[in-house]
Amino acid sequence: MSFKRLLRVVFGLQHLWIVLTSVLYCSGQAAYEAGFIGPMKNVTVVQGKDASFTCMVDNMGGHRIAWIKVDTKAILAIHDNVITNNPRLSVTMNDKVTWTLNIRNSQPDDAGLYMCQISNNFNQMANLVVVIPPDIISDETTGDVMVPEGGTAKLVCRAKGFPAPVVTWVKEDGGHIIVKDHHGGGKRKVKSFESEMLNLTKIVRSEMGAYLCIASNGVPPSVSKRILVAVHFHPLIQVPNQMVAAPKGVDITIECTSEASPKSINYWTRFSGEMIISNEKYNMSEDAISQYGVRMRLQIRNLSDRDFAGYKCISQNSMGSTEGNIHIHEIPYSSLDKGGGGDRLPPPADSMYSSGEDDPGSRHHNDGRRRGESTAYTTPTPQLDPFQPIHTPNIVTSTTNEGSNFSPLSNLALFLLLPLLLSHF
Repeated sequence: MSFKRLLRVVFGLQHLWIVLTSVLYCSGQAAYEAGFIGPMKNVTVVQGKDASFTCMVDNMGGHRIAWIKVDTKAILAIHDNVITNNPRLSVTMNDKVTWTLNIRNSQPDDAGLYMCQISNNFNQMANLVVVIPPDIISDETTGDVMVPEGGTAKLVCRAKGFPAPVVTWVKEDGGHIIVKDHHGGGKRKVKSFESEMLNLTKIVRSEMGAYLCIASNGVPPSVSKRILVAVHFHPLIQVPNQMVAAPKGVDITIECTSEASPKSINYWTRFSGEMIISNEKYNMSEDAISQYGVRMRLQIRNLSDRDFAGYKCISQNSMGSTEGNIHIHEIPYSSLDKGGGGDRLPPPADSMYSSGEDDPGSRHHNDGRRRGESTAYTTPTPQLDPFQPIHTPNIVTSTTNEGSNFSPLSNLALFLLLPLLLSHF
């Protein structure tokens, strides 16, 4: 073999060796290239809480890690060095395997897509969602409202948060909300109503009260606001007994019931217009019987001739004034019949005289079974016969019978017939 040929074979073998060693070196490098262990997870956090992203890298070698906020393309940190001007960010590393980006006191601006990138251009990404609990916007939410009966109360409740809150209306007392259809004119009762706006059209007094608007978006806590709806209406007076009869010398109490909103000023006068004030002769009192109703009472002591007259109970508020009328009539005591018919005594002690009796022409005994309330007054009668017992009449001046069907005209007939009836006892 010539020298040149031998030299050519040696150079060929050397080239083959270089190729083989290069291939083996590249294969070894590929087998031990840096890469990720598992995916980077998405994070959801409440505003103000801390959030963190973790990426795990295998065979880190001489490679480096970069953290990038994708939507702004801002490089936040390289390896464990934060390069952005945000004191709430930090990076921690554990054995060059676990790398964590920490975000303290998360804010809405922190939300978005984050990337963990190795210097060999391998990367993985995850999303940060910052949720915000609901909050009611006071400047855009209705305060307490006052509306006349038959009008419309427009209630608005605006709320903010992320995700967008849902607003629900309920009544504080647990009652129904009357929702009316503007087009068809129908209405329905619901326990709750979902909307930022609640319209109470053609409102009535039974819809008066406190309403709660509750904002919720799945992020606790839910929030609410209390809105008081006041329905104003003209005073309404009811008189249980418009005609009351009693003898002289007794104390009697007459009464009316009044409903009004806003709260009314209530007082008593005579038909002549003379206002009555509380003193030794008169005593006025009031008792609440409902949210906007009162019972007015006037006590007249020691009835005299002047007290047998007409009285007015008057209720007045900003919507107007209403009055009720009551007449007080005298019941004369029984006269003596000395002409062979024997002595006549006053009616039995349990006899009742009132404009509200079921039978105006008969006596009704007070046996405790009579409906309504009554006030009894006792007046002694002189003894007419030393051998006959003294009877004490118990005169009832007013009785409330809600089911009475008798008119004031029939009551007046009763009063005119009373002396004739009494003369037979």
